[in-house]
Amino acid sequence: MKYLSLLVISILIIGCKGENSEATKHKYTNALVNETSPYLLQHAHNPVDWNPWNDTTLEKAKTESKLILISVGYAACHWCHVMEHESFEDSLVAQVMNKNFINIKVDREERPDVDQVYMNAVQLMTGSGGWPLNVITLPDGRPVWGGTYFKKEQWMDALEQISKLYSENPERLQEYADKLEEGIKSLDVVQLNTDEPVFKTPFIKDAIKNWSKQFDNKLGGMDRAPKFMMPNNYHFLLRYAYQNNDHELLNFVNLTLKQMAYGGVFDQIGGGFSRYSVDKKWHVPHFEKMLYDNGQLVSLYSDAYLISKNELYKNTVVETLNYIKYNMTTSDGAFYSSLDADSNTKEGELEEGAFYVWNKDELKTLLQEDFKLFSDYYNVNDYGFWEHDNYVLIRKDDDTKIIEKHKLSRASLEDKKNQWKTILLKERNKRAKPRLDDKTLTSWNAIMLKGYIDAYRVFNNEDYLASAKKNANFIVDNQLRKDGGLNHNYKNGTSSINGYLEDYATTIDAFIALYENTLNEKWLKISQDLANYTFDHFFDESSNMFFFTSNEDASLVSRSIEYRDNVIPSSNSIMAKNLFKLSHYYDNEHFGKTAMTMLNNVKPEMQEYPSGYSNWFNLMLNYAKPYYEVAIVGKDAKEKIKQLNQNYIPNKLIAGSTSENNMPLLENRYNPDNTFIYVCVNKACKLPVSEVNKAIKFLKK
Repeated sequence: MKYLSLLVISILIIGCKGENSEATKHKYTNALVNETSPYLLQHAHNPVDWNPWNDTTLEKAKTESKLILISVGYAACHWCHVMEHESFEDSLVAQVMNKNFINIKVDREERPDVDQVYMNAVQLMTGSGGWPLNVITLPDGRPVWGGTYFKKEQWMDALEQISKLYSENPERLQEYADKLEEGIKSLDVVQLNTDEPVFKTPFIKDAIKNWSKQFDNKLGGMDRAPKFMMPNNYHFLLRYAYQNNDHELLNFVNLTLKQMAYGGVFDQIGGGFSRYSVDKKWHVPHFEKMLYDNGQLVSLYSDAYLISKNELYKNTVVETLNYIKYNMTTSDGAFYSSLDADSNTKEGELEEGAFYVWNKDELKTLLQEDFKLFSDYYNVNDYGFWEHDNYVLIRKDDDTKIIEKHKLSRASLEDKKNQWKTILLKERNKRAKPRLDDKTLTSWNAIMLKGYIDAYRVFNNEDYLASAKKNANFIVDNQLRKDGGLNHNYKNGTSSINGYLEDYATTIDAFIALYENTLNEKWLKISQDLANYTFDHFFDESSNMFFFTSNEDASLVSRSIEYRDNVIPSSNSIMAKNLFKLSHYYDNEHFGKTAMTMLNNVKPEMQEYPSGYSNWFNLMLNYAKPYYEVAIVGKDAKEKIKQLNQNYIPNKLIAGSTSENNMPLLENRYNPDNTFIYVCVNKACKLPVSEVNKAIKFLKK
């Protein structure tokens, strides 16, 4: 890729300065005004002649033979707002963009397929990526240049250089596009692995040993900044440590979970997690709150509580779900996408974190005689200082240490914490709230639904189950089409985008969990139907993997196969786990063989970069260790499932019924006089038992 780097250097020359046009920023209206995405609407009055991503816009570029400028971001993105203010609201910048390019704004959450293709291109060109993502392509959509955030003068100069190159030497850009297209297409190619599938614990152990060199054993997480939570990483490590009695690894996971819950990355007053911290101690976040982070972290902390019974984990779940309930949930049970990092100050200036941070004077006024204790608990001191006389609340000591130091009872400390939060929440809610991205995404809703059902499984809170059911019914009523497919987005009663593999994978995963906790077979049948739909519209026969986009969608530069886990597990790894489970429920050999082949396909890459394959490793544990089918049949089945779920047993699935049922795992097992638990592995079953504790002994052998 040396040729690519030379071109990037040759056309990125820092140059002139333009004029600021702050005063004229609301005089314009562009084609984004008709969109529903809050992110696109934020740019609807830029002087840039923005267009949405659609066939009409793309055809216009071909007809006029103009370069396309594609700018990708999302509503909660701090640096997206910075670049908008510096460049896209500036009339001189807009003149350059409008004269030389067909300009397209993309909400990466609405169009993850577009984002994925051009993110791959920028990573090939520059070695890194992020948002805002800015790419210039030929009229046919093939990229020739890109990057992330640019200062105004860099941006203008780069655009003028590329425009000049296209005018004077278009063949050079054409040649470059050809090379880059080959690179993009090679990134997500998965070869069918014809080696015998062998999944053993030593393979996993070696990967973790390699991975552990990056662990931060003082502050948790990886030994770097910024720090992302990466819930699926710790879900896997938690399970592996527990199943293999690896106390050192379990201590590391618990350290990480504690530090995240203590950190400023967790909203100590209102609950809920921000996306990541900019420092190593989980202190200062970019304050945006994303639905998908919070859904996954609820699942993670719920499972961790089952092992540790740590009240911190329970409180973290409770406060996060309260935050979701009151800030990110619609009246019909759907979930909003995110809240912005930025909000208005008292002076009306948009500023990162303005809603969340505190200064000493206002805390002293609000808390009065409690300020000293509060400042010790939440570190209103050098440890918790951020900038501009502002503090981001962060914990350092556990409650026991505070109680001993200040000679308090545990009950009085709890009372004080509740009082503090009530006082500060009331005050904070007087401030201008962060902007809400109020669109609904099927995949992210399914992740939050899974969080609710996992919290119900562990804590038996019926409100959590009610929220899970309400959201599941919303997905079925609004996102599930008559042809059996899913839509990706929902806003103002409209779903305009065909579903991606992530929508199917996460929905199936959530619905299976909903079945396991309610025994309502409707959810399992929908999961089976959705899985069959993905085989018809997403399956790649040559690799036995699944494409990210449906065969009914228009083709982009590349039809990618998303298989590397990130902050959200890859759609293929979730899908493989789904097929593994569904193969057990329905004795479906095709599903089972596909799941095994998918895992085997990625196995050659897994040890080299284990954090990018943690959900695949989680699946591998299902093969490396015994995996149990637990069938509970009889009138007390639901109550016995609740009892069973008070134990951390990750290597199981549950099937159950309170009446006769012809599912393969339940057929001919109903007894009207008793409720029996059947524990099976590899199609061999123990004698049925009626006591939950006896079944648990079978499961923990």
